[in-house]
Amino acid sequence: MDTSTPTRTRSLSEDTLLRFRARAADADAAGRYPTDDLAELRAAGWFTAALPEHLGGLGLDLVELAREQRRMAHYSPATALSTCMHHYWVGLAADLSRMGLPEADLIAGYVRDGDLLASGHAEVGNDVPVALSTTSATRVDGGWRITGRKMFGSLGEHWDRLGFHAMDAGASAGPVVVHGFVPRGAPGVTTVRNWDAQGMRATESHDTVLDDVFVPDPDVLCVVPAGPPSHPAVAGMQVWAVTLIANVYVGVAERALEIAIAQAARRTSIAIPRGTFAHHPHVQHQVADMYLALDAARACVDAVARDWVCGVDHGPVWGPKVLAAKWQATTAANRVVDLACEVVGGSSYRRGTELERLSRDVRAARFHPGSDAFTHETVGKALLGVDPAGPRW
Repeated sequence: MDTSTPTRTRSLSEDTLLRFRARAADADAAGRYPTDDLAELRAAGWFTAALPEHLGGLGLDLVELAREQRRMAHYSPATALSTCMHHYWVGLAADLSRMGLPEADLIAGYVRDGDLLASGHAEVGNDVPVALSTTSATRVDGGWRITGRKMFGSLGEHWDRLGFHAMDAGASAGPVVVHGFVPRGAPGVTTVRNWDAQGMRATESHDTVLDDVFVPDPDVLCVVPAGPPSHPAVAGMQVWAVTLIANVYVGVAERALEIAIAQAARRTSIAIPRGTFAHHPHVQHQVADMYLALDAARACVDAVARDWVCGVDHGPVWGPKVLAAKWQATTAANRVVDLACEVVGGSSYRRGTELERLSRDVRAARFHPGSDAFTHETVGKALLGVDPAGPRW
């Protein structure tokens, strides 16, 4: 009898991903998370993917994990996007471990305990998430009291710990931002089931209310001055988050191109007696446009991930480079999916088709940080030498 432990894979099987695709349409229609996807990912050890092997993980770096999450998006964009919210915390732990920083142990411990982590950064009234917060933090004996409301919280009813940030505006040395984690069952934590969106419906990105929640010091990742990131935990978290999210939308666009090419090879018209729409010059031009946009976007997101893994020193331009890559991915993905609908024709407008679902899912890309406006502001200030820590306008 073989009692050896099964080898965990560094890449999900095609059969697994096909099962994800089979569930995706029903999950979207119902606006419910495909929990069987989570069960399969847990069984594969996928939630330890970015954790170094010496800490019990699979050891994927940002390049490798971004590629796999992009691949998953071909099958179930909502599953790929929502699980990125867990992976970016774990990827941060990997980076902190390589730097020899003790903050890595906090996140690694959660992951080894089997906790599924979520993102608690989006807030109403704050267009510079992480740097500032509309959620309040009050210092008390042994920890902090946190009060506020987080929105767009993927994995809404399925996460175990929410990674949050909150601001103590009255700190004696100036405003500080507290980064930490709250367990689902903590007193004062409430999930508000309000996710009913145009696309990415199966992510269940409900709001979370934090009502005077006590966070003990051992669950605090770091406390940093408000404003541009000044701690490697904050900077690294943003690189992992934005890069992984951007890759999901590139994956959505890649799948849309696949569908468009396949449909163009089948679609016929009595006005094209010698062939299919693949022989139509305008369709050829549209497909070429899709490929050109995707090729450029892939190059940008791949370069950012590769440079991060290789330790390239971009200095103060790191932030603009990451935001620029996400902007390229978002812009290209929306254009590619729109063109795919043009190539496929009216059937892409019919509910229940995969491309119709992708055409809604891709719209969410523009709402992830950084927005179009914030990206242009950040890049422009960097190039013009305007201090991002100074007055905003």
